[in-house]
Amino acid sequence: MPITIREVIETLAHSMGLFDTTAEPVNQGVILFIRLPRVVMGILVGAALGISGTAIQGIFRNPLAEPSLIGISAGASLMAVLIIAFEALLFSGLTEILGYYFLAFGAFSGAGITAMLVYQLSKTNGQPSVSTMLLTGIAINALAGALTGLVTYLADEQKLRSITFWMMGSLGGATWKNVSCLFPFVLIPLIGLPLLARGLNLFAIGESQVSLTGLDPNRIKIWVVILSTMAVGASVSVSGIIGFIGLLIPHMTRLLGGVDHRFVIPVSALMGALVLSIADMVSRMIVQPIELPIGVVTALMGAPVFLYILIRDKKKSLN
Repeated sequence: MPITIREVIETLAHSMGLFDTTAEPVNQGVILFIRLPRVVMGILVGAALGISGTAIQGIFRNPLAEPSLIGISAGASLMAVLIIAFEALLFSGLTEILGYYFLAFGAFSGAGITAMLVYQLSKTNGQPSVSTMLLTGIAINALAGALTGLVTYLADEQKLRSITFWMMGSLGGATWKNVSCLFPFVLIPLIGLPLLARGLNLFAIGESQVSLTGLDPNRIKIWVVILSTMAVGASVSVSGIIGFIGLLIPHMTRLLGGVDHRFVIPVSALMGALVLSIADMVSRMIVQPIELPIGVVTALMGAPVFLYILIRDKKKSLN
């Protein structure tokens, strides 16, 4: 629907009780109950993916790490696909209890269960090992991917279409109820992860350096995994799989201001929110009236930028 900038400003000001508006009631409804919750959800999901990707890259000391590397996204996807494909057969009772929120709850639970499994399997002598966690995450990720493929194969045509669109990601289901449910699960990591910035800076030098400063490296690892799982699990539960944000945003942020996590972590949240909001706008405008899945748009936007960063770093290393 074509809505002028003036109508948007007047409607937002009117909703805050500042002054009356001449905007049409239908346009006011579109702005306040369709477009605005979608924008807010895009900001929250983008911030969550950006900040969790930065924290995970810091803990693994690997610029190619992202939340999916330790199986968080794969676990959420597997549970969501199971619910979509076999909702009537296996989950009818839970569907009646949780209703519309059952899919979101299932995806969030899948992310949490996977992260807990990876963490427990990565323990060596009772302590989590970063290298073991990485390898365990890759294995769990592959297993969850295979099971997701099997469930997709067994799904009927109608369910298959729903699964396909969910796996590509979308903010089209945004409502104020979804936003209110997502907000606390994103707010806690947005507050907690910046507090771990000093420890993540020391992880870049080496895990042994963390202990020398009096900080507990295992405690930092645990909190990074918990907070990242909370952010990514909640985001995936409402938007599906949105790729490249968690991988690309940390690199873009480091280009702006260096590698200090005291800068990189909060700015990654802002960059993630900005990039995902732009991607969502592009997904709705590029082939109107059809809406492209936002995961496709982020991949098309992110892949060239990421390739540029890799080529640039390769040239630097050769020089």
